[in-house]
Amino acid sequence: MKTHLPDIKKETSTLLKIGVPIVGTQLLSMGLNVTDTIMAGQLSAADLAGVAVGNALYLPVTLFGMATLVAINPIVSQYLGARKFFEIGKSVRQMLWLIFFLAIPSFFVVRNLDFIMHLVKVDPEIIPLSSKYLKAVAWGIPGLLIFAGLRYFSEGLAITKPAMYLSFLMLLLNIPADYVLMYGKLGFPAMGAEGTGYATTVVQLASAITMVIFAASFKPFKRFNIFARTRGPEWRYIKELLYVGLPNGASSTLEVLLFASVSVLMGTLSVTASAAHQISISIAATVFMIPFGLSMAISQRVGLAAGQGSIEKARFRGFVGTAICTLIMVFTAVLIFTIPDPIVGIYTSDPDVKKLAVSLVFMAGLFQISDGLQVGGFGALRGLKDTRVPMVVNFISYWLIGFSVGYYLGIHTHLGPKGLWIGLISGLSVAAILHNLRFHLLTKNA
Repeated sequence: MKTHLPDIKKETSTLLKIGVPIVGTQLLSMGLNVTDTIMAGQLSAADLAGVAVGNALYLPVTLFGMATLVAINPIVSQYLGARKFFEIGKSVRQMLWLIFFLAIPSFFVVRNLDFIMHLVKVDPEIIPLSSKYLKAVAWGIPGLLIFAGLRYFSEGLAITKPAMYLSFLMLLLNIPADYVLMYGKLGFPAMGAEGTGYATTVVQLASAITMVIFAASFKPFKRFNIFARTRGPEWRYIKELLYVGLPNGASSTLEVLLFASVSVLMGTLSVTASAAHQISISIAATVFMIPFGLSMAISQRVGLAAGQGSIEKARFRGFVGTAICTLIMVFTAVLIFTIPDPIVGIYTSDPDVKKLAVSLVFMAGLFQISDGLQVGGFGALRGLKDTRVPMVVNFISYWLIGFSVGYYLGIHTHLGPKGLWIGLISGLSVAAILHNLRFHLLTKNA
């Protein structure tokens, strides 16, 4: 397949048309946590800490389930490319069964995480608040997974705006729900951190109901007969979802746990190091939503080409998408290098924290480029339904290399916080090289 500038422009336009709404959905989802944090902070430091600790424990559990369900994106896009519409409907119905199987253990795990807080010796004042938050937010897990699964199905068909619009409405709902349940309005008791959990549950259940109504009534989805038939679990389809999804869930969890571990290690260095790191990682995480959203679009584009039997086209789309992710992150890196002080100033006015945060933000700038390369390459591989080898790559890159290098340089040398960030950058850089090399090898003989 000979590629020319018009081909690249056309693919870039298509990718951005699909990917930008996904970026919006991701940023709006982050907005839910931001509003929870802001409103909990208005109550007391203890409530804020209770929500923060509870959310830190809740996130890996639910992220694993959501990342597993991402499998429906490449599965649907490949069936779409092959024009096997009946298989799309069956896969989505079986995904709903998988959601049931994921939601039940997740619900009970989240409600019984107190032992971890006791194990790591969380402040005794915080534990009961976090425990109540976790027990409240657990009720929303089925809704969270239903919304996520149907959203990924829709994105696999390149229909990405509805989830963005719905996420915006849910953010608007979250604010009054927090206010009523946290502060005790409209006849409800004031529940503090626990109220934040119930507000999140209300939002997640509302989003699931709305997404189901949309999926059932949206005319382009009618041909898939998603809700026209009801059958029990069919292992063939669930097996495919798990084959693609479980390694993806494990990869995402490995990444989250790496960043969580580095945050804990920062806390062993000093309060200033921990605060500065939190600022830097918050900036990096927000910017990361851009290439992450585009990586979901890359999966759809590569999967569609693979379903059509054109590996050559899949290769072109994968590398164009990865290049776009990387170029965007180069731009954000330049922005971070150019105006680090004003960016950090949004978060803190403490001179010591600000000074260290500015130096770490420079590290975050380098981090951006590796992050764009690795998430783009990973998205391209996911489009080919190749997730097992990338899972192994992520374990080696993040933990055997990234964590080991960071731990040594950050804890056992004078580099301190910068050493831990060097570990993060080295792990992501290795993953970036290996994911893209893997995609090249899988598609070079197109």
